[in-house]
Amino acid sequence: MTRILKVTFLSVLLATSAGAAADVARLKTFLSAMKSLEAAFEQTVEDEKGRNLESSFGRFYLSRPGRFRWSYTVPYVQEIVSDGEEVWIYDSELAQVTVKSAREALANAPGLLLSTNRPLEAEFVLTDLGRKGDVEWVELTPKSTDAPFRKVRIGLRGRDLAEMELADGFGQLTHLRFKGAIKNPKLSPELFRFQPPDGVDVMRDPTVTH
Repeated sequence: MTRILKVTFLSVLLATSAGAAADVARLKTFLSAMKSLEAAFEQTVEDEKGRNLESSFGRFYLSRPGRFRWSYTVPYVQEIVSDGEEVWIYDSELAQVTVKSAREALANAPGLLLSTNRPLEAEFVLTDLGRKGDVEWVELTPKSTDAPFRKVRIGLRGRDLAEMELADGFGQLTHLRFKGAIKNPKLSPELFRFQPPDGVDVMRDPTVTH
């Protein structure tokens, strides 16, 4: 998955709204009660033929509104960090950090600015997909033709976030599985600040003023 799609995909986690279906209502209840979250994750990317293109592992931290950190550790180190104002994307292989305003970085994810209270129905068609195994799924299809993805699926196991899937416009499918999720942990504000390592190039978007 491209780094831009990673940022878009991460933001999808942080916004949803109610619908008539039971699973959509369950998703709303989960997110309305969630102020912070910590979990390990496994991420896989498949091409249009279902062939595995990439597998990665790491840990995810979220503090609403607006702050998150995705720490990729395998197969290489990558950090995606938001303090609610800026998003820092660090790639160890490229020895490069890209800094974007949170508003600009997440603008292409419809209705997904982290502090928004807008109902998802304004941006998405919500579909209750029912239960597969022990996971209940809701599908979000963007109404905008400019969205960088075709659909997102969010899966809950009981009252916990279990899985997410994103299908992009190139036929690729990104699948996230969450493990050991801790709901509403007390997280240090330092988790959502990023200090670039010495010697890396920092590329700052012109819209970022500080």
